[in-house]
Amino acid sequence: MSDTPFGFGLPPEEPENGDEGKKKDPTEGGQSAGGMGNPFGFGPGAGGDNPFAAMFGSMNPNDLGAAFQQLGQMLSYEGGPVNWDMAKQIARQTVSQGTPDGTKDASVGPSERTSVDEALRLADLWLDGVTSMPSGSVSTVAWSRAEWVEATLPAWQQLVDPVAERVGLAMGDVLPEEMQAMAGPLIGMMRSMGGAMFGQQIGQAVGTLAGEVVGSTDIGLPLGPAGKAALLPLNVERFGKDLSVPQDEVRLYLALREAAHQRLFAHVPWLRSHLFGAVEAYARGIKVDTSKLEDVVGQFDPSQPEQLQDALQQGMFQPEDTPEQKASLARLETALALVEGWVDAVVHEAAKSRLTSSDALRETMRRRRASGGPAEQTFATLIGLQLRPRRLRDASRLWASLTDARGLEGRDALWAHPDMLPTAHDLDDPDGFVHHEQADFSELDKMLGEAAKGPQNPSESDEGTEDDKGGPEQ
Repeated sequence: MSDTPFGFGLPPEEPENGDEGKKKDPTEGGQSAGGMGNPFGFGPGAGGDNPFAAMFGSMNPNDLGAAFQQLGQMLSYEGGPVNWDMAKQIARQTVSQGTPDGTKDASVGPSERTSVDEALRLADLWLDGVTSMPSGSVSTVAWSRAEWVEATLPAWQQLVDPVAERVGLAMGDVLPEEMQAMAGPLIGMMRSMGGAMFGQQIGQAVGTLAGEVVGSTDIGLPLGPAGKAALLPLNVERFGKDLSVPQDEVRLYLALREAAHQRLFAHVPWLRSHLFGAVEAYARGIKVDTSKLEDVVGQFDPSQPEQLQDALQQGMFQPEDTPEQKASLARLETALALVEGWVDAVVHEAAKSRLTSSDALRETMRRRRASGGPAEQTFATLIGLQLRPRRLRDASRLWASLTDARGLEGRDALWAHPDMLPTAHDLDDPDGFVHHEQADFSELDKMLGEAAKGPQNPSESDEGTEDDKGGPEQ
């Protein structure tokens, strides 16, 4: 787990200032208003006793007006625990700045849309032979990075709000009850600032992630609208750039993964709520470091909103070391591993005889997940969860073994109810689960078969008894 799992700090792909920022002239004021490291030019060395000195010294009138407008938005925000309007704005700004390799976002052209549509439709045809679940894609779409941000923000809101809510509640709880009425305006201001700071950090993280993801299901959760299979052509091309694999094969392999996720989430109706509910249950077990928050409240200066941002970056959140919290984390990790393992298994089965580079692409994707790729790192920063590579590989092996032992329908039937799925213990011994459950299901089939014949047998038996006795006519 991340050292500051809820710190909402800058993702590792975005160094604060890099080598150029180490010796920057203080009169330059650091990053601009659009930057995330010090959005308003406050902080040590930013103007001495006058926190606005750096802003006036480094910005032109337009930048200065934008900074004050953003500060006004922070102070006037009265919504939920996260200022999602600001998150969206920051995410769009981050996308527009491009990725570190200099790749800029661009609108998707007609030819790219056609290529994505054809790849996703062909992928669905290939999956028909390796899973009993029918297609889950109502439509296909090719997104730009900015379009991915727009489409996935509702899901991010559902994932992050439970955590941010705990911060808002904690801000009011750290003061003695008799002081809370007197400090009401201050607490209200801090909550507004806190909501904006969360929005700022989440916007930065989601905007950075938009430069890396290739579809709507990269983290094993359905982030996009239901039934809409999506790929990002620009990021697909970037993904395969250094693989020495034909671009068509890269696109098809990633389309298979996207289409497989869509099938699973479309035809396992409880799965989405199960996963998001597990995230929320885990968030409920997060406790706020009230001593650190008390220090922030006690020293809060409305003219220096970066104090709250620093507190968030340093991490005020710690998972409670309770059996309930450990169980919720294990349940979430296992469920996500089972989703990714199933997708890995069925995609490999569909691609191995059709794509010459399927093994290489499979290993690339596995390493990307195992090394904490951008999706996993962002998810860990926002939610405090990291998937263990061992779980993914064990889950994939389990689903492959189930396919050999029970066929496609028997394997996929386990998704009928969450209680039928393997547990974390079963992932440690996939072969044991397969053989043990196989015996149990055979016995269950026998019992169900006998029960089905039950209503017919008594009457037949009674008739036979009467005949054997000769009946009244004899």
